[in-house]
Amino acid sequence: MAATTAPTRRARPARLSRERVVEAAIRLADSEGMDAVSMRRLGQELAVDPMSIYRYVAGKDALVDAMTDAVVARIELVTDAGGWQASARATMLAARATMLRHPWTADVRKSRTQPTPAELRHLDGLLGILRDGGLGVDLTHHAIHALGSRVLGFSQDLYDDGGDATPEESAAAAAVLAPTHPRLAELAVAVTHDGALGGCDDDAEFVFALDLVLEGLERRRRAEAASRA
Repeated sequence: MAATTAPTRRARPARLSRERVVEAAIRLADSEGMDAVSMRRLGQELAVDPMSIYRYVAGKDALVDAMTDAVVARIELVTDAGGWQASARATMLAARATMLRHPWTADVRKSRTQPTPAELRHLDGLLGILRDGGLGVDLTHHAIHALGSRVLGFSQDLYDDGGDATPEESAAAAAVLAPTHPRLAELAVAVTHDGALGGCDDDAEFVFALDLVLEGLERRRRAEAASRA
């Protein structure tokens, strides 16, 4: 008598959840950009009916908010770097490292007016570093305004500075500007920190501005402490 073979069982797909939906959307945005993120595409990525995703997120806006919240939640709060300046600096550099791993996040954050829960926790933690470091409430308030988007690891510049321009493109732009706007022409071919002509090093500019603000805050903190003595 021929031996019977047990039927092969198919592995069940992992249960769909809000976390799985959000993580799949983050991976998709990381690899292909935010334009690729849609309920239909997520359905394909997760091998589910796209309509089932609406059980976990109300729509595209809610999904994007959840994605941003999940990314911000990954930022490390550094409280033991050796003084408030070092800890605040390390925390904001950690925020920048996180944003660079998920480059779509900064543009999404610029378009939102309300903070997510993770952003509120991150901000509260950073405020704790400043207050525990001896900054008064007023100076801490000024600090948050001065730091701006650097709190979340990115710089929101006045204009797009053309940081990807080649030296030749920068020189051409300078030639157009020189007759009427000589100082702008001068900046168009500014020497960056490594000696290359044209454009800006965004990481170097982020650190420069961050250090400038933190050093100024420390001077103010000392002055206020001295006035109370």
